[in-house]
Order: sequence, then C-alpha cells, then structure tokens
Amino acid sequence: MSQSRLPPTLPAFPAARPRRLRRADWSRRLVAENALSVDDLIWPIFVHDGNKAVPVPSMPGVERLSVAGAAEAAKEAEALGIPAIALFPATDPKVKDEDGSEALNPQNLICQSVRAIKAATKNIGVLCDVALDPYTSHGHDGLIRNDEIVNDASVEVLVQQALNQARAGCDIIAPSDMMDGRVGAIRSALDAEGFEHVQIMAYAAKYASAFYGPFRDAVGSSANLGRGDKRTYQMNPANGDEALREVALDIAEGADMVMVKPGMPYLDICWRVKQAFGLPTYAYQVSGEYAMLAGAAERGWLDGERVAWESLLAFKRAGCDGILTYFARDIARRIKG
Repeated sequence: MSQSRLPPTLPAFPAARPRRLRRADWSRRLVAENALSVDDLIWPIFVHDGNKAVPVPSMPGVERLSVAGAAEAAKEAEALGIPAIALFPATDPKVKDEDGSEALNPQNLICQSVRAIKAATKNIGVLCDVALDPYTSHGHDGLIRNDEIVNDASVEVLVQQALNQARAGCDIIAPSDMMDGRVGAIRSALDAEGFEHVQIMAYAAKYASAFYGPFRDAVGSSANLGRGDKRTYQMNPANGDEALREVALDIAEGADMVMVKPGMPYLDICWRVKQAFGLPTYAYQVSGEYAMLAGAAERGWLDGERVAWESLLAFKRAGCDGILTYFARDIARRIKG
C-alpha cells in the first residue's frame, strides 16, 4: 500500500471532506481565493481615420473606431468603472514609411484620440503603445538599417514618440518594442520635459508569438510585415529565466508597472514575475487568445461568457494585478449587473 502524500497534520477521509465547502453558492464565494473585479480591466481599443466603426473580421465583436467613436467608448468605459483604456492605431498606408515618421505627428490618430478622450471623460486613464510597427512600411517595431533592426537609433525615435503622446495627454506610456534600454531613455526624456507624473507600463516580457495575428490585421501591419518575423528583438517562447532578466532591467530603468505578453500561454511567467519582484504586474490577453474564445463562442462550441470569465480569473490566480483584454467591456457589464 502506497504512503499518503498528505501532511500528517491533515485529517483523512471521512473527516476531511473538501466538498462541504463547495455545496452552496454562499460557501463557494466565502472561501474563494481569487476574485475578478472591474478594477482589474484595461480595455484595448483600435482607432482608424474613418467616420464609422469597421468590424475586425478575425476578432468577432471587435471594431476599429473613429476618433469620435473612441471618445464615446471611453465614456462608456468610465461609466462602467473600467480604470483605463489602451489605444492602438490602424494607420492609413499612405502615411507609412520606412522610419515610421507618422508616430511623431502631433495630429496622428493616437494623439487625436487621446485629446478627444480627455475632453469627453473625467476619470479614466489612457495607455498609449510605444512601438513603430503601426507606422512603418515594413511592419517592424524599430528602424531597419542594412537589413537589421537597429537598437539605439530606434530608441531615439521611440523616445520622441513617447513625448508626442505625453504632450497629447497620455497617462501611461507602454513601450512594446522590446529594444534594449528604451524604458530608461523614455523615463529620462519624460522627466526632463516635465512629465514626471506620466507612468510607464513596460512590455517587459514580450514573446515572439504566433498569437498576434488578428491584432496585426486590426492595425494593418500584417501586409507590411509579410513573411518577416520579430525574433531578433521579441523573446523566444522557450525561455523563462530570460523574462526575469528583462523585467529586472525595466524595473531598474524606471518602469512603474510591467507586463507579460501574451497571457494564457505564459501564466507561468506571470507567476514568476510577480513572485520575484512584487511590482504591479499585468498580462495582455492578446488578439489570438481572444479570437479563439470569441470565435468558438460565436459558433456555439463554448459558453462565451463563462470561458471569458474563467480565462481572466486564471490571470488573477497567476498573480496578475490586472489584464488588458478585449473582453473588458463585456466583463464590466456583467459585474455591474
């Protein structure tokens, strides 16, 4: 007879009956170890320069919004109690170029949207992504010189992009480019220009993932990137210890919060980051994760509301303080009742 693996101080069956605590709804709620609230949600929104909302075919229920539409969405998010929204542009191909110069235009889609949202709301944070891929004709996050994604020259442009967004009223700068040293350079530039109150949420552990496909469709960078990939600057999905080194560097450079991306395939990384550093830790439930669940729900294969809730609760169980998720509005509506 094999020996029990239970600690000797714990009673065995029938004295120990864990199901006792599961019998009633009130009891299950009373002993729940984790909870999901509206305060855990950041809602990613896509904006384009059209006047009407345009569906994203690979992301059921998600649309590209006009600048005015983004402001209305922010008002709804504020009413629901969602703390922050994240903005991503579907930039007109006509203004894309090799160096992503549209990122520095004070009148670009993101800057217009930030100003419109700030004029329409009183108490919601606006997060702006810092990377060049929505603006470059090649679809990469940095500059290309001699067929290579160059680091330091890219950081110089990213710093200017961050300042451009801060001047428009952005509350959280979120560098997603994975260039070395960009967090420190952005922090120094923000402080030097009087934006010491602007937060930085670093995409600290961003993996070269196949789960980003629908997002690239939404922002229009898929065609630009083509068969290229981002493995020279985004992380290898095989690596975990490297994520801790990346996070440590971003914290040392001044990150206020850190993010793991994608989310569900990297719950172990979320847990390790939170346990190692204790800093506010976020996960991005990326477009591919959303598309799998929403697409299956659309076909009746899954209960969409339940799997969305369960998937987000998994992030809380893994130690995350919050989640960027396209389910944010639906979840907030459910919580509000």
